[in-house]
Amino acid sequence: MNVSYQWLNEYIDVSDLTAKEIAEQMTRGGIEIDVVESRNKGVSGVVVGYVVSKEKHPDADKLNVCQVDVGTGENLQIVCGARNVDAGQKVPVATVGAKLPGDLNIKRAKLRGVESQGMICSAKELGLNEKLLPKEQQEGILVLPADTPIGQPIGKTLAIDDEVLELDLTPNRSDCLSMLGTAYEVAALTGREVKLPSTAIMDSPELASSYLKVSIEAKDLCSHYTARYIRGVTIAPSPLWLANRLMAAGIRPINNVVDVTNYVMLEYGQPLHAFDASKVAGGRIVVRLAQEGETLTTLDDQERKLEPQMLVIADSDKAVALAGVMGGANSEVTADTTDIILESARFDGSTVRRTSRQLGLRSESSARFEKEVDPGRVIPALDRAASLLEQIAGGHVAEGIVEAVAATQEPAVVQVTLSKINSYLGTSLSKLEVEAIFTRLGFQGDLDHNGTFTITVPTRRGDITRDVDLIEEVARLYGYDNIPTTPIEGSTTPGALTKPQAIRRELRKRLTDSGLNEVISYSFTGPERTALFPALTGDVRPIRLAMPMSEERSVLRTSLLAQLLDMAVYNRNRKNDNIAVFELGSVYHTEEETLTQLPHEKHRFGLLLTGNAVQAAWNQKAVAYDFYHAKGIVETIMQTLGVSGRVRYEAAAPEGFHPGRTAAVKLQTEAGEITLGYVGQLHPQLQQQMDLSDTYAAELELAPLYEYANAAIVYQTLPRYPAMERDIAVVVDSAVEAGRLLEKALETAAGLLESIRVFDVFTGEKLGAGKKSVALSLVYRHAERTLTDEEVTELHGAVVTAIEQTFGAELRK
Repeated sequence: MNVSYQWLNEYIDVSDLTAKEIAEQMTRGGIEIDVVESRNKGVSGVVVGYVVSKEKHPDADKLNVCQVDVGTGENLQIVCGARNVDAGQKVPVATVGAKLPGDLNIKRAKLRGVESQGMICSAKELGLNEKLLPKEQQEGILVLPADTPIGQPIGKTLAIDDEVLELDLTPNRSDCLSMLGTAYEVAALTGREVKLPSTAIMDSPELASSYLKVSIEAKDLCSHYTARYIRGVTIAPSPLWLANRLMAAGIRPINNVVDVTNYVMLEYGQPLHAFDASKVAGGRIVVRLAQEGETLTTLDDQERKLEPQMLVIADSDKAVALAGVMGGANSEVTADTTDIILESARFDGSTVRRTSRQLGLRSESSARFEKEVDPGRVIPALDRAASLLEQIAGGHVAEGIVEAVAATQEPAVVQVTLSKINSYLGTSLSKLEVEAIFTRLGFQGDLDHNGTFTITVPTRRGDITRDVDLIEEVARLYGYDNIPTTPIEGSTTPGALTKPQAIRRELRKRLTDSGLNEVISYSFTGPERTALFPALTGDVRPIRLAMPMSEERSVLRTSLLAQLLDMAVYNRNRKNDNIAVFELGSVYHTEEETLTQLPHEKHRFGLLLTGNAVQAAWNQKAVAYDFYHAKGIVETIMQTLGVSGRVRYEAAAPEGFHPGRTAAVKLQTEAGEITLGYVGQLHPQLQQQMDLSDTYAAELELAPLYEYANAAIVYQTLPRYPAMERDIAVVVDSAVEAGRLLEKALETAAGLLESIRVFDVFTGEKLGAGKKSVALSLVYRHAERTLTDEEVTELHGAVVTAIEQTFGAELRK
């Protein structure tokens, strides 16, 4: 909500306070002011001038020589190139010495030999937002109304010597979505009175009920509908004062009738709408639900297909407006309109919000209805608009209001005790102090002999429904800075991270310490991206968004790798070829074709490496990322979580991964072995499709790791007895995994084999096709005595025999 300082002064005298001082008080009172912006972008020395005459420049076809009266008694000669300049116009004139935005200083000049004593300005040259001007004023010089006083400073004429407060409102403070609501808030903070605008109407002899009938069919969705009938309006541009205030609030003036409805909406927070009465069939207004297959072309010239749950305003034949959202083009006020029906109503906020979201059509009106408008302002806002139309559009307001009432809302009555107020705030406020605060807020109530305040809350403050709401109001106006600091009493529970939170924090630390960068990618993706890695998603269906920003962001992601790939492509396209990133994020799965329940949100770890792990230098060669870099990072994670002993790696070929350079990561649990995910190189075809060099990736399910992670540190005594080491090399089929050889050796040697590792793998013609040599280093040790050479020889022989018999291995000499 943008609040003009000058406009605010109409309702509450704050002339002794600057806009920044008001912003400071409002922010301290709980209404945050994002910025206070001056409407004057650096204009000085610009006044209103009258173009007395216009003649063609003697040496330039596109220039005109104008004689301009600026109220000094002597005409100024100004050379102007605007196409729309003409004699008899009132225009803004920058005199010699004036300053314009962009540090432009106006000096005497000669243009093609003709002296120019100033400059006739356009709106853009004055720093005005052209998009907020009427369409006819967006090009050329700015033409002012004929009754504008000559010589008046342009800052006063266009009300740019003003400041605008930008309110950042929380959803519960919708009362401040209006100038009067803001005035009441400032009045409460400063202890001043609010002056309400005039709603006086000179009713014409005709009865409004003789022209118009109103009824509500959807009674649960519209509690109150009112209308006035106004005849003989003249459609014209709005007066400058009204247009200036709309532009200060960020709304473009259109014509006097439409502008009045917008003005009163900003003033009262009550949206209004004007229908051309001649286009409302039968003079009958019905508030009803849309019919099956019904369509409506809205004021933005878009044909909207209506759903049966949408609330519409209709006449005897057709829908003429989307209730609370936007009017229909079939009842629009145009230059030929003479009679209008002026609407003011209270529609159900959730219905307006649902219609607005479903149609992707959000307006100033819907934004206010969504948060529920004040039921007490429906008729005052209608009367205020009718009064203004009588003044500036020459309308004759028919006597009486035509209305339909489905339900009424009484002001809320809330009780709170003085002791509870002081207990919650840690204060010792007196009865008089609290009563003074409620009086400043405009709340009526008394304190009974039991120390209980019974407060009647104005309908404009729909957020006050409980005693704690009243306590909050007392705290705001008493001043948060004045509330004393008190120690917490009683036993307290210190805050702590949950186990999953602690695990994710530790993983982030370990991985970033290892040189990886964390990324946070979109949770939204395109449908085709969810099909890239089926092994990571399983038999799930993409979950579509109700209102996606684009087709590329229309479904919830089912894996992390697709987003990491997009990030890698983005970086490669910008010459950043060396990438080492990870993400800890959520994916979303459902097996339902039509979503009826919340999807499963699963925490995942994603990893992507491409390019060089070590950059080339004068003393070293570049080292590219490979499978073992990715697998090493996964092993680091398992070691960090204390589950290394439960994890094994098995060759796999899931879709999207390289069939010979990928492993499934499996976790041993009491219920059996589960697959956490995969680590490996992307499939060459996918790499080529995405124009990436060799890229290695991993994605793991985190939920099982949360369950089995063990942070306990196990201490062991240093070995007192020596170890004995033996090396062997065995020739096996290429399909035999080295990990299986290690497992068999550990199984055979029981507790005496302290460690085993692979230190060489060799393939070649000498071994034969489909064969490989795996060299193993085995370390034997007994915890309580020294092993003899004979014992180790015997045990080592048993290990070799077991490997030979199990895998058909041959001992390599």
